Amino acid sequence: MSKVIKGIKLRLYPNQSQREQLWQMFGNDRFVWNQMLGMAKERYQNNPNSLFVNEYGMNYLLKQLKCEYAFLKESDSTSFLVVNHNLAQAFKMLFRHRGGYPHFKNRHSLRQSYTGRSTCKVLARRRMQLPKLGSIRTSKTGLVGDANIKRYTVSYEPTGRYYLSLQVETEVNQLPEMHQSVGLDMGLADLVISSDGVKYGTFNAEWLEKQAVRWQRKYARRRYLAQCEVWKWNHNRFDHLEELDDYSNWQRARVNKARCQKRIA
Repeated sequence: MSKVIKGIKLRLYPNQSQREQLWQMFGNDRFVWNQMLGMAKERYQNNPNSLFVNEYGMNYLLKQLKCEYAFLKESDSTSFLVVNHNLAQAFKMLFRHRGGYPHFKNRHSLRQSYTGRSTCKVLARRRMQLPKLGSIRTSKTGLVGDANIKRYTVSYEPTGRYYLSLQVETEVNQLPEMHQSVGLDMGLADLVISSDGVKYGTFNAEWLEKQAVRWQRKYARRRYLAQCEVWKWNHNRFDHLEELDDYSNWQRARVNKARCQKRIA
């Protein structure tokens, strides 16, 4: 037996209170990223010869940040360590001329996520224990088994669904060598034809492609109309300004378009 690191992706089914808490945790990670990035940018503008604040220095600043902003205590504290690590790695790639300057994160992004290193475990067949969230309903927890969970990532996809990605360390049994070979031929009528005569058919996505094109047109049209309404409402108004997210019609088209595209992919 040998130990390997592999990933497992499960779907989450949070209730209403857990969804609200998840979005708070998404926002907290985004807030810490923007605060640390803004601090580094302002520090360089004030003194270009100043030393870069490394990952250890950013972790030390987290204590003061939590005292100043109490809502940060609602998140898993290890997720902020991951944020600082990712930001420090981004600056290292910048200094090595292997990447661009890090950007500020926007709350209007279609995909939201956070990563933690705290302990999470399987409670039941379709239940997992996550930090700050408690017991949450999932799918296919049998895939985890007795594996050691290293880190976890909770994400919100453009399709409107929540997912849990686990990085686990598990033992695998080496399969015996059969000393046999098989040839595979990529075809047009069939996806793959093996040398022993087995045929594997293709996936017919013609109907889904039509649906994706249809929802793409609806999405573009509804988003343009929503933008026009926002411009009209916000013209010479200062009491209550609307945003594009206030219109749910184009958001439904965005979700349906994303689901069709994901099924095709």
